[in-house]
Amino acid sequence: MAREGNLEAPTRHPLDWRNPDFYDEAKCFAELERIFDICHGCRRCVSLCQAFPTLFDLIDEGKTGELDGVDKADYWKVVDQCYMCDLCYMTKCPYTPPHEWNLDFPHTMLRAKAIKFRKGEVKAAEKFLASTDVHGSLAGIPVVVQAVNAVNRTKPARALMENVLGVHRDAWMPELAAQTLRRAAPEARAAQVVDGERTPGKVAIFATCYVNYNEPGIGLDLLAILEHNGIPFTLVEKERCCGMPKLELGDLESVAASKEANIPVLARYARDGYAILSAVPSCTLMFKQEIPLMFPDDADVQLVKEAMWDPFEYLSARRRDGLLRTDFQRGLGKVSYQVPCHSRVQNMGRKTEEILKLIPDTDVQTLERCSGHAGTYGVKKATHPVAMKIGKPVFKSMAQHKGGGAPDVIGSDCPLGGHHIAQGFEVNQLGAPKLMHPLTMLATAYGLKNP
Repeated sequence: MAREGNLEAPTRHPLDWRNPDFYDEAKCFAELERIFDICHGCRRCVSLCQAFPTLFDLIDEGKTGELDGVDKADYWKVVDQCYMCDLCYMTKCPYTPPHEWNLDFPHTMLRAKAIKFRKGEVKAAEKFLASTDVHGSLAGIPVVVQAVNAVNRTKPARALMENVLGVHRDAWMPELAAQTLRRAAPEARAAQVVDGERTPGKVAIFATCYVNYNEPGIGLDLLAILEHNGIPFTLVEKERCCGMPKLELGDLESVAASKEANIPVLARYARDGYAILSAVPSCTLMFKQEIPLMFPDDADVQLVKEAMWDPFEYLSARRRDGLLRTDFQRGLGKVSYQVPCHSRVQNMGRKTEEILKLIPDTDVQTLERCSGHAGTYGVKKATHPVAMKIGKPVFKSMAQHKGGGAPDVIGSDCPLGGHHIAQGFEVNQLGAPKLMHPLTMLATAYGLKNP
């Protein structure tokens, strides 16, 4: 007899994406039907994202009130609402492996997305939005950056982007940086490597497309924190996009191409005893989970997986090793901090909160709920309004600090999610607290930069 739910932690199976059956639409739809029927009987995930309300509305409004009353062509409506946050699998679903029902909602959505991509049904505009390396190629060219940023602030340009690229005219969009992180990064002054019981004493930084091209200040703050703690660092010799935007499209061959470019480089640092840090949770998750599940037999992939750290995960472990400085110079006041989905599913605990709570005169309120941004989902014409709706409970909760009144500072480990939250504050007239990435908060507390 089947158990009602899991008694063990969820475990992931490798993604069998090289198997021809993976792209068999009839077999995929049979699995979708099996999973959707289980989800219909449970409905525990209804509050997570728009995929589940879409599914349940299709069923409830169908001819029979059951899944058999839903046109299978409408299954795609559910698939299109999944943005691969993985929260249903890791935090909500009682039927994930090792439960015998073996329910993997996100990777079944990924399978459907891969079929859709292979059929040529993903629009060119969506492919362009997911090509973060292409967007960033103009960063660091001052005249071009100024022109592009100025044009993108105008209403006519945003209307054109909406019509041509499907980018909602009201969605917050990042600007290109005048100088990339790779050009702005200083040489590390610290030279002595002090390994801890839990932590390597030297760090290699995977810059990420966003931090390198759009917000290098986050990366510079991370480097300043490492320098302040006497930790030698270097930027990895070269890198490509981690592949997460392509994964969300179902473009698995492009993910594989990114893997072939990144893993040999990163594996060298892992072999040399570096901790590899990435300041964007989705990028970190790609190397910790998604790429290892796609290439479970690749020894270098598994080596990089073990060497990859979230920055605050590393700093927290460094603290437990007795090697983190706590000579903070200023408090941050009331902080409302959101844990991104792609941080939560790394199963590392609230490491950012742990470090921020060390800062005197700082009152940290933590929210564990999706901001709604989810990569390109939060900026597309069709889904930006939904993303703002999903994030509204987060915006409202963050606006009412547990210490009383409004927060002084808001932030999220996901830089894009942070800006989405700030826009949510503005749109819902919830005030205008200072937006700071947690690494910037820490650097400010150390006195390494002005608030």
